Amino acid sequence: MATHKSAEKRTRQNLVRSIRNSSRKTRIKTTVKSLNDAVNSKDKAAAEEVLKKASSVLFKAVSKGTLHKKTASRRISRLSKKVNKLAS
Repeated sequence: MATHKSAEKRTRQNLVRSIRNSSRKTRIKTTVKSLNDAVNSKDKAAAEEVLKKASSVLFKAVSKGTLHKKTASRRISRLSKKVNKLAS
């Protein structure tokens, strides 16, 4: 258990940030799952719409510090590749 005031504060901050990050990660997983559902149903218009939303959610997580910039870019690239395969 923390004995110094600064250590106690750090514990509180870590708890709050952990909750926020897990909430953001859950939102990311949900949007990616809905994108995969749209791709599996072969609905290109819906998939493109959800891709816009997913990229927005991923970059918002980057700006808040939950994800690294290159991680989000890699995920968006892979998702875009899946959506673009629907055209062919």
